Amino acid sequence: MTIRLVVFDVAGTTVHDGDRVAARAMHEALDRAGLTLRDGAMEGVAGMAKPEALRLLVEGHGRDELLPQLTAVHDDFVSRVLRHYRDANRVRAVDGAATTFAELRASGVQVALGSGYSRPVLDCILTTLGWSADEPIIDATIASDEVARGRPYPDMIDALRTRLGGVPYSQVAKVGDTPIDLQEGTMARCGLVVGVLSGSGDRATLAQHPHDHLIDSVAQLPELLDRLGQMPA
Repeated sequence: MTIRLVVFDVAGTTVHDGDRVAARAMHEALDRAGLTLRDGAMEGVAGMAKPEALRLLVEGHGRDELLPQLTAVHDDFVSRVLRHYRDANRVRAVDGAATTFAELRASGVQVALGSGYSRPVLDCILTTLGWSADEPIIDATIASDEVARGRPYPDMIDALRTRLGGVPYSQVAKVGDTPIDLQEGTMARCGLVVGVLSGSGDRATLAQHPHDHLIDSVAQLPELLDRLGQMPA
């Protein structure tokens, strides 16, 4: 089997997330609305579309009276993450990410990004990193607000497959740092599902979810594909 398309997650996978930007912003936005999250509450929603994650957090804490405020809470969340991602001094790619993109594309593998963030946040990240320049290093991107269902449903991957020429699901690799990334790749029937240890998920956590391989970072992906004989000839 040859891989023709790799769909990468963004924060924690291809973009350094040592500050746990989304988790911190969710804590702050919900705290402002009157909900203090329990310890560990974010673990079950990492990687989800952010409006859905906020809804689950509110419901999981038995605070349904806050549900009518979710649009405002999400707007507050977005404003917080945008402030972070607009600061070029605080945003950087995972080491080796750009090189991996280049190696894959040079070998005939298409590169795509799929994010649990909405399009305005994803575009901000791409602009700050210079990944949306006139000579792009990525073939396609998609945000969670551009499909009917976010992760773990396969809608983002299916949309990318269609957009990039109808790539068969068996020739798609999904790469991400959270359990929900691995679940997404599995639900999309990707030919290869790879977890990376550069983000929020540690080896013990990711190992509990369906996957084919775990690697330290995306920098190791070309070597993995080559070793598996899945890089185009």
